[in-house]
Amino acid sequence: MGNLDYEQILNKIENTRRFGNEPGVTVTKQVIKVLKEKGKLKRDISFIHVAGTNGKGSVCAFLTSILKENDYKVGTFVSPHLIDFEERIMVSGQMISKADVTRLGNYLVDIDFGIGLTMFDYCLAMALLYFEEQQCGYMVIETGLGGRLDSTNAIGVPVAEVIAKIGYDHMSILGSDIAGIAAEKAGIIKPDTTVVVEKQEPRAMEVIEKVAKEQHANVIHVEDSDIERCSHYDLKLCGKYQWENAAAAELTAGYLLNDIVCGHERSASQNREESPAENAAVNIADRIRKGLERATWPGRMELLSTEPFLMADGAHNSNGVEALKESLMQMYPGEKFRFFMGVMADKDYDVMVREILPLATEFFTVTPESSRALQASNLAEFVRNEGVKATELSDERQIVEHLSKDTKNIAFGSLYFIGELKKNYKGAFDEKYS
Repeated sequence: MGNLDYEQILNKIENTRRFGNEPGVTVTKQVIKVLKEKGKLKRDISFIHVAGTNGKGSVCAFLTSILKENDYKVGTFVSPHLIDFEERIMVSGQMISKADVTRLGNYLVDIDFGIGLTMFDYCLAMALLYFEEQQCGYMVIETGLGGRLDSTNAIGVPVAEVIAKIGYDHMSILGSDIAGIAAEKAGIIKPDTTVVVEKQEPRAMEVIEKVAKEQHANVIHVEDSDIERCSHYDLKLCGKYQWENAAAAELTAGYLLNDIVCGHERSASQNREESPAENAAVNIADRIRKGLERATWPGRMELLSTEPFLMADGAHNSNGVEALKESLMQMYPGEKFRFFMGVMADKDYDVMVREILPLATEFFTVTPESSRALQASNLAEFVRNEGVKATELSDERQIVEHLSKDTKNIAFGSLYFIGELKKNYKGAFDEKYS
């Protein structure tokens, strides 16, 4: 096995192609075949598959917390990471260690899989190996892009699927028609399974229900009453939009855990750290609620400081910004905000800006650290042309120099931007305000 160190492994993995010549689902199918032949993947771990444009990461966080509360050892795979690579692969909320990333990374890059892997393929393979080693009883798997052709769609048949909010994102790949995008997301629905679906635009919902019918899958809809119920929970995840994500996770967990209590065990591989109470559905409902209330998910309406006020949110497309706007209006009625924004050039940033403008006193723009980033100067010019004052900053470290003490400060946009802000703001903040 190779002897690359941690930084060398990350560099090698992160510098593989973002998109491969073959669909991700084809690549991962081959990767899993090879790893099984090598005796590295011996179990079919029960998993929940989560797709959507916005909210799927929060749904994963809620589900992970619920399963942990019900005494399951749960592996969680999400992307991208905000600060540390290890955030992508967690077991019961604990990140994989750098030593394990190094060890498993060396193992994977030394294998000739007979097909070209992207960074995402390597990350997923590492996660599957790690969850096997850790003897996880459940996996919560977030799609990377779309669903139908996504690498995660090759893992197997999930015990349940969740489709969070669908909107316009990655349109150069998934298309600009909401029905077409929904078809890609609905591609995770497997025959004779159960899919929990958040509220969608009518055309998107029609596509999802059509696919579910073709697959003889049961559909559980998130209803207004479910969202209302979750609005009364003491959630750590802020924002009105999180009520619906919590409801989706609650319905999914309720379906799975109550079914298990009734004797319908999903798989012999569902190892428990301790056996849940088998005779009390009310106890399960209580644990589900506790799991929802204990869930955390960095970078989603996360309060970074109170004096001065700074909140960060990974609203990186128009649907996400719409949800952010509604939440700010609900939490702080009648207030205006100072916005700090950094976004990718391939996003619908014009729609994003126009959506949030009614709440803005002014904008400060930042260029995220990515080859796909929209330049801060171009974004600032667009905002100014919309009639609002805007100033470009050289990087996210300058944000602390422009925080208002009289107006709430909101940073939003690309997760790359939010990650860099979270990584660097504390030192700069302490230096300025200590």
